[in-house]
Amino acid sequence: MVALIVGIVFIVFAVYSVLPIEGWGLQWWGEVLLVLKGGIPLIAVFVGLIAVLIGIADIRDRIEAKKEEEAEAKEAGESESDAATDSDESK
Repeated sequence: MVALIVGIVFIVFAVYSVLPIEGWGLQWWGEVLLVLKGGIPLIAVFVGLIAVLIGIADIRDRIEAKKEEEAEAKEAGESESDAATDSDESK
């Protein structure tokens, strides 16, 4: 309940602070735009960096999965050859 009230208060303050009405409101819309203009390139850099890191991690995971599949196939091949050898020896 407290979080809801605090949220409503912050929303009301945000709207009040950017209203362009003369004599009412803080008229911070110009400053808000300035912050957005300066922040968008920074956000784009961080999102791009995170995307590159995720891409690198994905490539590494694919390589590791391929190695594990090859190792499992090799183990399965050895198990089959051992089973065939054991059955030949028991005859």
